Amino acid sequence: MPSLATSKRLGLSETLARFCEEFSFKQLPNPVVEQTKNVVLDTLGAMLAASSPKYPTAMKLVKLVRSLGGRPESTVIGYTLKTSVTNASLVNGTFGYYCDIEPHHVDAILHGPASTIPAALAVGETTAVNGKTFIASVILGIDIGARISLGLTPTGQYNRGFHPSAVCGAFGAAAAAGKILGLKSGEMVNSLGLAALQASGLLSWESDRTEMSRPLNLGIAARNGVTAALLAKQGYAGPEVFESKYDVFNAFSGQSDCDRMTLLLGEDFEMMKLAYKRYSCCAFLHPGLDAMLKILQENNISSEEISEIRLRFPSTGAKLIDNASLKSHNAQFAMATVASKGTITIDDILRDSRTVRVEELAKKIIVVHDNELADLFPKKYTSIVELTTNDGRQYKERIDFAYGTPQNPMSKDEIVKKFRFLTGKVLSKQKANQVIETVMRLERIPDIRSLISMLRIRNTP
Repeated sequence: MPSLATSKRLGLSETLARFCEEFSFKQLPNPVVEQTKNVVLDTLGAMLAASSPKYPTAMKLVKLVRSLGGRPESTVIGYTLKTSVTNASLVNGTFGYYCDIEPHHVDAILHGPASTIPAALAVGETTAVNGKTFIASVILGIDIGARISLGLTPTGQYNRGFHPSAVCGAFGAAAAAGKILGLKSGEMVNSLGLAALQASGLLSWESDRTEMSRPLNLGIAARNGVTAALLAKQGYAGPEVFESKYDVFNAFSGQSDCDRMTLLLGEDFEMMKLAYKRYSCCAFLHPGLDAMLKILQENNISSEEISEIRLRFPSTGAKLIDNASLKSHNAQFAMATVASKGTITIDDILRDSRTVRVEELAKKIIVVHDNELADLFPKKYTSIVELTTNDGRQYKERIDFAYGTPQNPMSKDEIVKKFRFLTGKVLSKQKANQVIETVMRLERIPDIRSLISMLRIRNTP
């Protein structure tokens, strides 16, 4: 791993900024474009689901931005309300992460789409950006955000109590917004520096059982990135935060892996490493949930027959899921819920859906902080499930890559099916079809507002 001193000699700000300026749709391989359209659709599904008035977070945010007033520039997804470009980014970024069901980057431990796509939508609406530039901006934002998280190292950020998706999501949002605004390399250096000045997001949400502060981190990241790009466009200067005395490595991590930030830049796209989620909960839990379901389904075991479940998880990450305060991150609650009903949704997380059976089963689930798996984390969320039945039968299953990861991919048909499920109570079947069809030809639409108009569903309360 390069030392912090080495990082100061690499000229990372200029390298990344030039890459951002020169990046264009023309250089994108078709598989990357197709993956991006799937990611956009999946993220829109998560945002639309989160916009439901039944969720207090949605209502509080919508009422806030409505009360603030300002120029109606960008749409609050799911509503007819338009607000300032920065406030729309704040709300829509929060919506993007609210259901904890949108795509994520396993290795970078980053929910990049939840901040990057809302930022690109908000700025794209104000500039009437075309589909090709929109796609390029999203790919660029995902790339920059993930590479910076890898450069800071996710574990380094976690060890200091920072949320990588919030800290590095701001950089991704700034890059995406800056691309749409046509920033030159010098302006992009400023944009990244200004994003760093605003970058924030503590893991303190781990104790907030309302699940309101967790997704707000991504809204803040989207808003801060957009603000940084808009300031840079106005000629506002920012520092070179990867080379300065008080650089981002010392500030947010205490570690650096600068080679990861530029390795195969422009050739190896981080977009292709995103994973899709089928459970509405922390991604760390997904391999274990897959392993448990496989045991139950293949052996026709009901939840009532379970005597004990031992979930072996890398010790470097186990503390985040072992009896966590948040149900969305609590291994015992999530596994008991999935064992009982076959899945877990945001409504299971937000409502007091615990039954006596779920509570009793949760007591039988033990998280083992496994040192032997520690070196695999965070590149893999390797999970080993050891299940024992009441009559003494024992089963063991290991999953290195959850369903939906690039190594265990979710099909396009499944992604579309998931979108329909997430938006089933928000969009009519006809409107859902229109959104799907538009996203799937995104590179051919002349103005992103034709898609955004389909996402204006309900009047503002």
